[in-house]
Amino acid sequence: MVYNTSGKKNSSDCASFKDKNTAMKHEIDPKSRMHSAEHLLNQTMVRMFNCSRCFSAHIEKKKSKCDYHFDRSLTEKETREIEKRVNDVIKTDMPVTEEYMTREEARTYFKLDRVPEDAGGELRIVRIGDYDACSCIGQHVNSLREIGAFRIVSSSFDSGVLRIRYKTAQPAKPQGLSNEQ
Repeated sequence: MVYNTSGKKNSSDCASFKDKNTAMKHEIDPKSRMHSAEHLLNQTMVRMFNCSRCFSAHIEKKKSKCDYHFDRSLTEKETREIEKRVNDVIKTDMPVTEEYMTREEARTYFKLDRVPEDAGGELRIVRIGDYDACSCIGQHVNSLREIGAFRIVSSSFDSGVLRIRYKTAQPAKPQGLSNEQ
């Protein structure tokens, strides 16, 4: 069975209305936005440079970073292209879903070298539409529009490691919702 990442069968449950004038508050956890953006950044790096996903990530509310085994610094043009591609994917507003499969089944589809052996026999797979899928234990948004805009703050290269630091902007509130709810 496939669920959205909040565990609900239907993500529209998040925006239910008490009456026509009062909407239930729906705040998106900043770390969920950043973690979901990490998935998009990883898949974009894989597609653009044929490299592996990051080997280390530090996800925070305000700014996050990913480290990649790489052979050089990024050019300014490459940095802007990564941003553009990630933001283009965000605009598609694909759903973020999860499913569970056995470790043996997951091994046929995914690289599991970062999954501890004691993680159990069943693994959680997070899918972002048809763009990305991997084993993951983190919290995520329900759909990509919840991430907001993605921006690379800086990147650096040292001793075979490319570090990309990024931020996300608070997404626009859906029409009909306000901070006063």
